[in-house]
Amino acid sequence: MSLQTWWLYVVTVFFVSATPGPNMLLVMTHGARHGLRPSLGTMAGCMTALIAMMSISAAGLGAVLKAWPMLFDTLRYLGAAYLIYLGYKSWRSPVDTKEAAASFGAPALVADSSFGKLFKAGFLVAASNPKAILFAAAFLPQFIDPTAAKLPQFSILLGTFAVIEMSWYVVYATGGLRIAPYLREARVLKAFNRISGGVFMGFGALMAAVHR
Repeated sequence: MSLQTWWLYVVTVFFVSATPGPNMLLVMTHGARHGLRPSLGTMAGCMTALIAMMSISAAGLGAVLKAWPMLFDTLRYLGAAYLIYLGYKSWRSPVDTKEAAASFGAPALVADSSFGKLFKAGFLVAASNPKAILFAAAFLPQFIDPTAAKLPQFSILLGTFAVIEMSWYVVYATGGLRIAPYLREARVLKAFNRISGGVFMGFGALMAAVHR
């Protein structure tokens, strides 16, 4: 691909990745609840799922999902149900003053802040949206020169996406870390749980309601 095409891709991905969504919300909340270093597990989980889904789209699954709308809808509803479950879990998280002061943030959506637990949470949230496969199938070919070898171009696009996406993860996690001290108060923590839980449930409802 030409350098001009690559720069156009960089600018597009920069703004697409910056848009708040379930992945960014999870990274931000884990940054607030667990700190920047533990939330790297969340970031790694999100990124692994996205890279896998983009690779799957390149292998042709995007066309399969378009041809089999029932399969796509099944995956979409399962993903929506998972996001709504996360939102409900956050909304209902018990809060008390002693716990809030000790944790600097909300009770975690997962049992602890181990890398494996946070990785799993990030992976499941990112993998819950099958539209990422269709998006990649429609988006990536716009920047690939059909007359040149496709694998090197796809590798460049995928690597560029990973760098930009991870950079935004760090920005969102840092933002969560900055608001963590304010979450020592139980009433603020309760509001944070309700807001983050409501947003997760909203994402799930939108995913279930909006068609391709």
